[in-house]
Amino acid sequence: MNGAVRAVVRGAIVKGCDAYAIYEGYEGLVQGGSMIKQMQWEDVRGWLSEGGTLIGTARSAAFRERWGRLKAAKNMIVHGMDALIVCGGDGSLTGADLFRSEWQGLLAELVSAGELTEEQIQGYEHLTIVGLVGSIDNDMASTDATIGAFSSLSRICQSVDFIDATALSHSRAFVVEVMGRHCGWLALMAGIATGADYVFIPEQPPNAEKWGDEMCAIVNAHRKKGKRKTIVIVAEGAIDDQLNPVTAEHVKTLLVEKLGLDTRITTLGHVQRGGSAVAYDRMLSTLQGFDAVDAVLESTPETPSPMIGITENKICRKPLVESVALTKSVATAIKSKDFGKAMALRDTEFEEYYRAFQATTIIDDESLKVPEDKRLKIAIVNIGAPAGGMNAAARAAACYCLSKGHTPYAIHNGFTGLARHDSVRELKWLDVENWVIRGGSEIGTNRNLPDVDIGMVAYYFQKHEFDGLMIVGGFEAFMSLYQLEQARVNYPAFRIPMVCLPATISNNVPGTEYSLGSDTCLNALVDYCDVIKQSASATRRRVFVVEVQGGKSGYVAAYAGLCVGALAVYTPEEGISLRTLEDDIAHLRDSYAQDQGQNRAGKLILRNEKASKIFTTELVADIIREEAKNRFDARTANPGHVQQGGIPSPMDRLRATRLAVKCMHFIEQNQESGQAPESASVIGILGAKVVFTGIKYLYDHETELTNRRPRKVFWTTMRTVSETLVRPPAVRV
Repeated sequence: MNGAVRAVVRGAIVKGCDAYAIYEGYEGLVQGGSMIKQMQWEDVRGWLSEGGTLIGTARSAAFRERWGRLKAAKNMIVHGMDALIVCGGDGSLTGADLFRSEWQGLLAELVSAGELTEEQIQGYEHLTIVGLVGSIDNDMASTDATIGAFSSLSRICQSVDFIDATALSHSRAFVVEVMGRHCGWLALMAGIATGADYVFIPEQPPNAEKWGDEMCAIVNAHRKKGKRKTIVIVAEGAIDDQLNPVTAEHVKTLLVEKLGLDTRITTLGHVQRGGSAVAYDRMLSTLQGFDAVDAVLESTPETPSPMIGITENKICRKPLVESVALTKSVATAIKSKDFGKAMALRDTEFEEYYRAFQATTIIDDESLKVPEDKRLKIAIVNIGAPAGGMNAAARAAACYCLSKGHTPYAIHNGFTGLARHDSVRELKWLDVENWVIRGGSEIGTNRNLPDVDIGMVAYYFQKHEFDGLMIVGGFEAFMSLYQLEQARVNYPAFRIPMVCLPATISNNVPGTEYSLGSDTCLNALVDYCDVIKQSASATRRRVFVVEVQGGKSGYVAAYAGLCVGALAVYTPEEGISLRTLEDDIAHLRDSYAQDQGQNRAGKLILRNEKASKIFTTELVADIIREEAKNRFDARTANPGHVQQGGIPSPMDRLRATRLAVKCMHFIEQNQESGQAPESASVIGILGAKVVFTGIKYLYDHETELTNRRPRKVFWTTMRTVSETLVRPPAVRV
């Protein structure tokens, strides 16, 4: 929420508007006075890294009454406010739209009561409302993610990861209760991201008579396979199909009585709300807050109040009233036991994740398997540098194959391992069961392409009779797929469906705006920069030049710059010039001159490792130090391979699972495609869609080979917003 406030305040100032913060929610709007404060540029410095909400939040009984809304309307007129950007859940947004619908009547009543004059209300005849959704439950329809949801999920996954070690050590079962009264998003996503055995969510309740037996059957099947631990995740609003509550205590009783498992309950509670925002939430809140200001300025009296949302990778605007109505209709559908409708009202991504969870959890169910003649041999190989989510992708693909009766194979240590050692191993369920939370690459990885010995690669493809191939990795994986597709003319073994699942912290694979590992990298980098910035703030007059990875793609630098409020970001796409450095140093001088001993005054400059051959990280710091004339200092910092992350982030685990399952669907559906170009594709997220794009088309039309990146830079909006929000209008060059 603090990131949203920062973006709105600074975005408004940049656009020439006055920005006000209303403290303690609607209660502050009703009370007025010191609860309404005009905000200046420096008031929101350092807010990106702060948890909670620094302007407070509170429920307001007064605002629910008309007399309270009359006082709120008067306070808005007195302060000269004619637009309200509300960040909250469906209740807050519903209240905002009601306020707008009553606005003219409220003003008329205030004038007739002598509280305001006709002159005072001139120019304020219409109220503009824009909604931002702040909710850890991610329960708003029409958007894939709400502000705070992924930060909360991160806390849950971290907690369950810790519990996992205890469960494994003692061969225990743990029942973990998470938030979510009417929405099972947190429970479902935590279940996928932690490899839970079973989840209970309100949208898809189990049969009241059978759920105990069904849960115990799945847990018992996992135990018989050799699994030592059991994790069951229960949403606080979990119910059965007769609307009876499913409690953690009830689940524990069944696990103890039916299976004899040593079972404990952990209720995570409000730890799920705490802590600093993860990189994704900082990005989401910043871009949505900035767009909210534009939405205000573009609004007309006839424009329906918009809600700022996100679909896949694209910020979008949806009608606020319709979105709230859809959200409330989920609860209505659940109460009326129309669970199919409840699932349909969630976004398609939610249902896909639910199916993916089932496909990777339910084993040895013959009813789910395809006929014998449709069962495939599918190979999985990792190519390039390790990236967070690689293991989760391999696990999801293997578990899906096993659930359908296919046979998954791992090619160890890339194409070099295959060509030299025939390093192919069939994957069993127990082999991959715990891979979802592991970083690195359990099947190894190698940068060499198939042309290391393409004849031997083809020989082993033919020997093992592979029916499909999933290549997970970065630009080397992209090029590997291209080489295999081109070699089809000479090697029939490659005339099978093949798909590349991008996984690289550089996020430089053509055909996608997201790669596995990039979110893990950004979280590691944001945490590192927060610590560095704190150090810089403690000494007050110090700027750190931080070198970040990314190859010749500036994505990581630009995204991280947005998330940490970097003063400048240097990328390979734009390079570094003397004029750029001169402008940035001039801004540093002005900024430090105006600080006057304020805290949170640490400055960061992010430099991509390939931004310039001449202006190295050390040289940039030296130039700044020389030009500072002892007024401030400059140091360098290099997080290095820390950026590859340790344990993958929840987002990388989730998307690895979802995209890997989609890759398996692709292989199943393209068995008859032969040499058709579309049977060798890259899966990617482009704008608001998940798409498969033929490798030959991408190579010919969308690839900048010399720089190993896509021709089109998709993150320019992020860069523009980042630059806009770090420099006051008076000092912008």
